[in-house]
Amino acid sequence: MAEEPVSEVINNDQNVLQKHVEFFDRNNDGVIYPWETFQGFRAIGCGILLSSFAAVFINVGLSGKTRPGKRYPNLLFPIHIANIKMAKHGSDSGVYDAHGRFVPSKFEEIFHKYARINSEALTADELDEFLKGNQEPKDYGGWIGGLSEWKILYYLAKDKTGLLKKDTIKAVYDGSLFEKMAAETTKKKHK
Repeated sequence: MAEEPVSEVINNDQNVLQKHVEFFDRNNDGVIYPWETFQGFRAIGCGILLSSFAAVFINVGLSGKTRPGKRYPNLLFPIHIANIKMAKHGSDSGVYDAHGRFVPSKFEEIFHKYARINSEALTADELDEFLKGNQEPKDYGGWIGGLSEWKILYYLAKDKTGLLKKDTIKAVYDGSLFEKMAAETTKKKHK
């Protein structure tokens, strides 16, 4: 797999993929446990059932990949943020490169290829086409990972007309969407 030219990749001390998951590290220790994933999903306004599912699915799925060199699984299923790039799954968009950096050309490609009704957003049907277009043969784990991520994102972040806007998707890639959603959830609770 060829890497994008350096000019198309945004470099940071902390890669964008790390920033994407950092919100869920509720105690800022560099490790995300299932209860922190649960708390993070609750903070962005998800119900108990979705938050519980996400905590189990995400931590069980990613923990072993971010703990390289460990012989035995850790039954607390920690996700180590420093190694999150090792948890990238197949059948994804390529917006994060192998080092967890954001690749602008791959991000723009999503909308160039799939956004037909509105060039700045995806409909539910366009999202389905996008997911099918990224499927690698017999990559069942990648299919499930991609489908889960994107369907949850669509459910949580689509606008009133059913569009998942480009700015919203970009904000989830860098993690800033989670902070915004948490602030909105807190504001609603105080009304």
